[in-house]
Amino acid sequence: MTLGPLMLGIEGLTLLGEEQERLQRPEVGGVLLFSRNYQTSRQLQALTAEIKGLRRPPLLIAVDQEGGPVQRFREGFTPLPSARQLVGAHREAPALGLKAAESAGWLMAAELRAHGIDFSFAPVLDVDRGLSRVIGERAFGGDPEVIARMALAWQRGARQAGMICVGKHFPGHGGTAPDSHHEAAIDGRAVADLIHADLLPFRRLMDNGLAAIMMSHVIYPSLDSQPAGFSTRWIQYLRRELGFQGAVFTDDLGMAAAESAGALPQRVEAALQAGCDMAVLGNAGRGADAVLGRQPSTPAEGALRRARLHARGQAPDIEDLQAQPAYQAARTLLAGL
Repeated sequence: MTLGPLMLGIEGLTLLGEEQERLQRPEVGGVLLFSRNYQTSRQLQALTAEIKGLRRPPLLIAVDQEGGPVQRFREGFTPLPSARQLVGAHREAPALGLKAAESAGWLMAAELRAHGIDFSFAPVLDVDRGLSRVIGERAFGGDPEVIARMALAWQRGARQAGMICVGKHFPGHGGTAPDSHHEAAIDGRAVADLIHADLLPFRRLMDNGLAAIMMSHVIYPSLDSQPAGFSTRWIQYLRRELGFQGAVFTDDLGMAAAESAGALPQRVEAALQAGCDMAVLGNAGRGADAVLGRQPSTPAEGALRRARLHARGQAPDIEDLQAQPAYQAARTLLAGL
C-alpha cells in the first residue's frame, strides 16, 4: 500500500478504535500531532510506535516544532528559541547565530526522531515585514538574504539528525496583517515584488535540496484569485518556473482562510487538483470521514514524493541522545540565547 494524500490529526494520547480504522484507509498517508497528543516521553514513543505499526510502509508522522511560540512538545524537550531570537544572535555575532540555528535544527530533529516522528513543519521562510499577526517572531527577520542563511543552517542541523525540512508558507505570509487561521488574508503586492524578495529564501533552500514546501492560504490577486494552496497557477510556478521536485503540502484545511474553497471535501479536492501532494486535516476529527473515498486520482509521482519524507537512518534512543556531549553542548548554546 502506498501513502495516500491525506494527513489527519488524532484526538488524544492513544489511538481510538475508529482512528485505527481511519488511518488504515488507502487515502491516508500521515498523522499530524499536537500538544493534545503529548503527556510524557514514554507515552509519545508508544503512540508513534502504534501509528507506525498500523501498515507498511508506515504512515508519516509530523508536528509543528519550530521553537519559540510554536513548539507542541515542551515538557521533557529542549526549549527551542524562536527564529527572532536566533536572528538576534546572528546580528550580534554572525558565526554564533548560524551555529545556534544549526544546533536548533539538529536538537529539534534528534529529539523528535527519538520519539518516532519523521519531520517538523519547519523552518518558516516568511519575511517579517512588521505586518503579520501570525508570523512575527516565527520569522528569521526581514532581510531575505539573512533568512536564507539562517534557514540553510537550520536545515543542515536537521539533516545531520536524518530529518527532512518543510519550508513554509509559500510564496510568503509576511506581507499581510490578518492571521489566516481566523480570517481571509490578501497580499496585494505585485508578483515581481514577491519574486525578488519573499521567494528568495525558498529558492535558496530548493537549490540545497529542500524536500517539501507548505503552501500559504493567502490570496495574491496579482496572480490568482484563489489562496495559494488551491491555486494551480502558483503550484505550476513552483514546479515549472522554480523547478521544485519535492512534496507540496497544504496548510491546515480547517483554517478560516481556506473556507473560500467550500466545505472540507471541496477544499481537499481543490488542493489536490491544483497540484498539492498532501492535504492536511489536523483538526477534522470525524469530519475527515466525509473526505475519505472522495479524493481525485493523484499522479504517481506524488506518492513517490511522499515516500521520500520518512526520517533516514537509525533513530537515537532518547537516553543515549541526552548523554551525548554534542547534545549537551547544543542545549548549553541555545540556553545562552
